[in-house]
Amino acid sequence: MADTAVQSAPAAGSSSRPSALKKFFLHNLSAKVAAIPMVATVLVVFIGCTIWTIYYSFTNSKLLPTGKFVGFDQYERLFATSRWNVSVINLLMYGAMSLVLTLGLGFLLAVLMDQKIRFESAFRTIMLYPFALSFIVTGLVWQWIMNPTLGLQGTMRNLGWTNFTFDWIANPRMVLFALLIAGLWQGVGFCMVLMLAGLRGVDEEIWKAARVDGIPTWRTYISVVLPMMRGVLVTAVVLIGSGIVRLYDLVVALTNGGPGISSEVPAKYVYNYMFSGGNIGQGLAAATMMLLTVMIIMVPWAYLEFGGKGRK
Repeated sequence: MADTAVQSAPAAGSSSRPSALKKFFLHNLSAKVAAIPMVATVLVVFIGCTIWTIYYSFTNSKLLPTGKFVGFDQYERLFATSRWNVSVINLLMYGAMSLVLTLGLGFLLAVLMDQKIRFESAFRTIMLYPFALSFIVTGLVWQWIMNPTLGLQGTMRNLGWTNFTFDWIANPRMVLFALLIAGLWQGVGFCMVLMLAGLRGVDEEIWKAARVDGIPTWRTYISVVLPMMRGVLVTAVVLIGSGIVRLYDLVVALTNGGPGISSEVPAKYVYNYMFSGGNIGQGLAAATMMLLTVMIIMVPWAYLEFGGKGRK
């Protein structure tokens, strides 16, 4: 009888499996059906196009994706091209400065906004307004401001300050700082709103305990509140980082990669080779390297947000 019981156990388990599977599919059936178009889009458009991009980056395709497989030749040619290397260095320099300053200024503005100031809603709207504009508009506006002839430099010289100089978009050594100013103007407000939401989520008892212990306000923000905002900080880093990797339209509108190639970025390199240069294989190789960079940013975030929680 014991053997019979042991033999019947797998049968009972196998019979419960279909019912559990059926229960899973029938639970919130309408939501699952509604999600089918989104899932299909992700599978076909995003994953399918990603596989297509990676595959044809290993071919010598020119005007059309019809080339033969050439292995890593496109990647060797990519890293041997000075224009690509300059664009990568530019992105690293711009990205490091943009990430640090956007987070720092965003947190500082959020702290100031958290002091329950008057007209807070108006100030928050004003700070967030640049984020509502496209990077093309932002680039054109700052191009007018930084234009050596018509912008701030020309205006100040017409007012009598003939030695005033502000020609950053025409100066190869300063053009990245011109991009940085425009990028910060666009993105700091959004980072401030994220940080402010995190600050407003901190329990009031934390502040009361800090005041009782005599901890200065600035120390409470840095040593107590900031570590509690880990989720907000990680989200802000991911959003800012992915935006930095995709930087394109701001460069096109503000400097068009100039002077020379001093403000080239990888996304512009991809566009030029795929649509202007007629070299799809080279453009897709550069796009694959950009995808790899985004994955390097996204995978640790996903691990921290989901993998770490699963172990607790």
